[in-house]
Amino acid sequence: MRIGITFDLREDYAREGYDEEETAEFDHVDTILAIESALQSLGHMTDRIGHARALAKRLVDGDRWDLVFNIAEGMHGFGRQALVPALLDTYRIPYTFSDPLALAVTLHKAAAKRIVRDHGLCTADFAVVEALSDVENVTLPFPLFIKPVAEGTSKGISAASRIRDRTELRQGCDRLLARHRQPVLVERYLPGREFTVGILDTGSASTVLGVMELVLRAEAEPDIYSYENKKHFEERVDARLATDTVGLAAAELALSAWRGLGCRDAGRIDMRCDADGKVNFLEANPLAGLHPRDSDLPLLARLKGLPYNALIEGIIASALSRVAKSVA
Repeated sequence: MRIGITFDLREDYAREGYDEEETAEFDHVDTILAIESALQSLGHMTDRIGHARALAKRLVDGDRWDLVFNIAEGMHGFGRQALVPALLDTYRIPYTFSDPLALAVTLHKAAAKRIVRDHGLCTADFAVVEALSDVENVTLPFPLFIKPVAEGTSKGISAASRIRDRTELRQGCDRLLARHRQPVLVERYLPGREFTVGILDTGSASTVLGVMELVLRAEAEPDIYSYENKKHFEERVDARLATDTVGLAAAELALSAWRGLGCRDAGRIDMRCDADGKVNFLEANPLAGLHPRDSDLPLLARLKGLPYNALIEGIIASALSRVAKSVA
């Protein structure tokens, strides 16, 4: 097949003046090279398209592909991850990963938590602060945890995200509202073990790749998988498979959340335990990072004995199953 690849490169946005944190979700060129190499090893021809604006121009110019491998995150708005899939849907071009609805819903963490909660699945109690005055309406018991409602890669999360009283809540929300220009998600703080669960495939066919526990080392910012801890993952975090009873509970909850949110092909669900050891849904990552060495999903695949090229092959196979159904 002729497969186009849509993506956002950090280098492109850095040249436009965006800083390191603002571009943290975007890819370096070595990720694109790895995906390209994997696709070519499977016998496909590849075409680098780039971001949503580049895709729009190519589509208007008449370019078409048998399939698009989409990892474009977008820059602005709650629909930023949905832009590329929406354009491709308009031209009826099949693509990997989730559709615009799932990508928009999961990007907005409060919306995702509402859907997960409506499915009867466990997630920490929460509130949304859209303006500083909303802090007075938050009645959740302390300690709390705050983060931007629609960011990834632990952006906006630091040691100051754990909130002990109303003064800290007001100061923290003020800081995040100013920095990220979006609402703040306020959750009951979960002090227990943290997991990320890899999921493969779609709907009833989806399965758990594995459960990876994230254990902070002594030199890490304590208690929180912060932006700095994630940035310095190799020095600050130990990643290990979790196959005990709690790990199995995380797998079950993650699979139910994945299906309930309508995610497709491959991705991750992040979980954390409360003080009683009960697993809670944190957020969904339907456009999980795919750097062959540094990203969590390929790392989890390696721990389970699944090579990178086989992971990419599985993603393509899942996407093509939709194409087969659409023409059946």
